[in-house]
Amino acid sequence: MVVGILRLEIWLFSSNSLKDKRRLIKSLIARLRNNFNASVSEIGYQDSRQRALMGIAIVTNESRFAYHSLSKIVEFVKNRKELSLVDSEIEVI
Repeated sequence: MVVGILRLEIWLFSSNSLKDKRRLIKSLIARLRNNFNASVSEIGYQDSRQRALMGIAIVTNESRFAYHSLSKIVEFVKNRKELSLVDSEIEVI
């Protein structure tokens, strides 16, 4: 069993309140879960209205597939117009 872990630090441009942030993050989480079949959660900066730290995990039987899937998620997030990817870190265990 191989576990791929992705940590994303995100800057939300259009978020003016925590309510806006939650709406944007909830939408992003749903898209990532539906498109990539990954486990996704906000793991940091819950009280900041424009920053978010996301944790994403994929369980598979090939490390190459886990790395490729997580790389596609990074590209997906980079192409979102309402946010900016500050940092990403992929770890395959």
